[in-house]
Amino acid sequence: MDRVMSNKKVIALYTIPALFLILGLIYVPIILTGYYGLMKWDGVGAMEFIGLDNYKKLISDSMFWKSAYHSFLLALFSTLSLVIYLLISVVLSGKIKGADFFRKVYLIPMLLASVAIAQLWMKIYHPTNGILNTLLMSLGVEDPPAWLADSSIVLLAIFIPILWQYAGFYILIYYAALKNIPESLMEAARIDGATPLQIAMKIKIPLIMNVIMVTIVLAVVGSLKYFDLIYVMTDGGPNGSSEVMASYMYHKAFRGFDFGYGSAIGFFLLIICLVVTWIIRKVTTPKEEIEF
Repeated sequence: MDRVMSNKKVIALYTIPALFLILGLIYVPIILTGYYGLMKWDGVGAMEFIGLDNYKKLISDSMFWKSAYHSFLLALFSTLSLVIYLLISVVLSGKIKGADFFRKVYLIPMLLASVAIAQLWMKIYHPTNGILNTLLMSLGVEDPPAWLADSSIVLLAIFIPILWQYAGFYILIYYAALKNIPESLMEAARIDGATPLQIAMKIKIPLIMNVIMVTIVLAVVGSLKYFDLIYVMTDGGPNGSSEVMASYMYHKAFRGFDFGYGSAIGFFLLIICLVVTWIIRKVTTPKEEIEF
């Protein structure tokens, strides 16, 4: 095997096809998106070079910054929810009855398509027949809110199913990392008189800190470019109250037929994600790595 893997022709045979796929599916579209952002183009006719006009328009577009605020708000909620997912994982990784059952239950939303999840929660939020408002009326609330039509609460109503959708994904990551910690470390701590809370805070969580940092990046970047469930549930409404950067880009490009401006939004979103990822990595990277 070592002789095969040291052969440069074999290495090229394995890496070149993947390199072409990465170039064709990732880097070339990124370059073209940046290029289209310099054009005035309706997606069909001839393109007209306008330089940085689309980006200047972007800077002064209040609706874009409103959608950016919503995206960063979702990123904040997603990051805070990681604390809940981590606590659940710590509990499930312990020796409790029914841990396997609960772990499978938390994974169910991750197995569902986003459209199916959106339809499910739209039924839950239905103003007259939805289970949520039916429950509120049974508790004495005479005028329950129209969750997806009220601009003051629509963001919260959407954030809940989004966080519910990805709960199993992050719980699974944390659970796998926690189960990878040698049991001998916990046993030694128990012999020294450490409580379960002390074991979790002083041993388990510090040892999986690198995994936690990765999930923070995934949660933030995933939130900044989130699109599908919001598109199905509200399409950015009412009156842009649930618009995010990705949905605003879609509306400008595919409904407003302004592909140049839509490409500029998409390229700017990429820059934001790269900058935010770099900042998170700089802030959260530990000075020294714990090994076990």
